[in-house]
Amino acid sequence: MSALVVVDPDDPTPPFEQVRRQLADLIAVGRLAAGDRVPPLRQLAGDLGLAVGTVARAYRELEAAGLLESRRGGGTRVTRSARPVTDDRRTRIDELAASYVARARALGADDRVVGEAVQRLLG
Repeated sequence: MSALVVVDPDDPTPPFEQVRRQLADLIAVGRLAAGDRVPPLRQLAGDLGLAVGTVARAYRELEAAGLLESRRGGGTRVTRSARPVTDDRRTRIDELAASYVARARALGADDRVVGEAVQRLLG
């Protein structure tokens, strides 16, 4: 799971929000399905090099949004009511790609360099 969630220390977005957004995205596209267990707070915090409270805040916000539920002794799981929103998947992927391109261009990368980076990851 922690390989699916990455915290970028250079991103101005607070770490809890990076974790919250990535988990919400994984649920939205069906990579995390209803009933799937997410890592315990301490495990994910340790994997990401974050304080437990940071991950706890992300989990609390996901619970408030109805995407996660915690049960004593049962861990934290994706709620049964959380359904993938496949229609929004392409839109979200386009948003992520646009964000990547904008950040790469801000670093001075031209389209060729941006495309080569994507190809290296895909290849």
